[in-house]
Amino acid sequence: MAVGEMGPAVSEPAAFGRVDRRPGTKQAQQAQQWLLTLLPAFPVLLLVLRLWRLSRQDMPTMLLLVQYVSPLGLLSALLIALVWAFPLVVLVLAVLGRLLQVSAPERFDPERSLLAYGTVRTPGWVLVSAIALAALTWQLRFLPLLLMLALWLLALRTRLRHPDRARLILVTGLVLPVVAAAASFAWLAPAVPSALREGEVATALLLVVPPLGAVVLTGPIPRPVAPALTRTLSYTVAAVVPLVLGVVFLRVPLLPDVAVEVGPETGAVREVVRGQAVTVTDRMTIVLDGRGEVRFLPNDQVRGQLLCPDPGRIPVSRVAVYGWHVEETALDWMIPRQPVDRPDARCLGRLPAPDPAVPPTAVPAVPPSPDPGTSSTPLPGPR
Repeated sequence: MAVGEMGPAVSEPAAFGRVDRRPGTKQAQQAQQWLLTLLPAFPVLLLVLRLWRLSRQDMPTMLLLVQYVSPLGLLSALLIALVWAFPLVVLVLAVLGRLLQVSAPERFDPERSLLAYGTVRTPGWVLVSAIALAALTWQLRFLPLLLMLALWLLALRTRLRHPDRARLILVTGLVLPVVAAAASFAWLAPAVPSALREGEVATALLLVVPPLGAVVLTGPIPRPVAPALTRTLSYTVAAVVPLVLGVVFLRVPLLPDVAVEVGPETGAVREVVRGQAVTVTDRMTIVLDGRGEVRFLPNDQVRGQLLCPDPGRIPVSRVAVYGWHVEETALDWMIPRQPVDRPDARCLGRLPAPDPAVPPTAVPAVPPSPDPGTSSTPLPGPR
């Protein structure tokens, strides 16, 4: 069997139905079962926390939102907001697993290590799909990091699958990373001085450091260090990524922003309710206003509704690469957002301006009260 191909990880007695008694095997299998059980519960937990935050920690309001908010809408918002996280988790864990397999193959046991188990269970087409998805959904300043992860993964998999082809290992482990780093610097060169002038050191480091690091982990690391290093990094990713996902998703809007005009049928608009539309029944329009209070508006008093456009995320960085802003993704560049015009006054909670074509309602003039020092008898006119 060639190096890199995964065979049965059980001992010979275990192959005939006996229990594998190697130390740590049973504990590792229990940990895998717990992980597979709790993993589907994480999106549900995020959705519940998002509704809890949207209701301002008020249980009756949360129960109302659970009753009317569409589960498909919640899942769509979760998918759109966190689509970038799937490639990050898959690629980082794949790189750490292959690095452990190359550096300490005797410690690479899928029956005892969750990292090794996930590495051997991830097919190649999933890795390619993850790279393509990240290229579309990651911001421009994170694309050099994606290039570094992809080159690491390619070099490590080449060492495992073709250990006897020294020329191919040299090309994927040294020549290709150097060429990719040179091309990356040639493309991103104008943005680095601009980031330093703007005081954005983090952006400058994201553009410079990953291409240089593409030649670092293309081969094995010292065998005594590999298990502890890969285990620590995998635990760090498992702890940090869910926290970042929760923070990002808790800020994603789940309900459409609307402005509802309220007033009598024959009079002027009395109030503009600015908030998020929950639902519309046959008698009521339910709106969650900006203070977190639920407003039940009778439909016979609703004069009109306006869907307020999303202004989008306010950019923080001013750095751009040949007109491509570093905070934009490839999808933003290929499918640009619809430009938002000047916001309607009703979306700001203000009453609509009166229509100049409609004359104002005539108000009868009130005669001035007579002066107490003068007579109220009219003077006789000329005869």
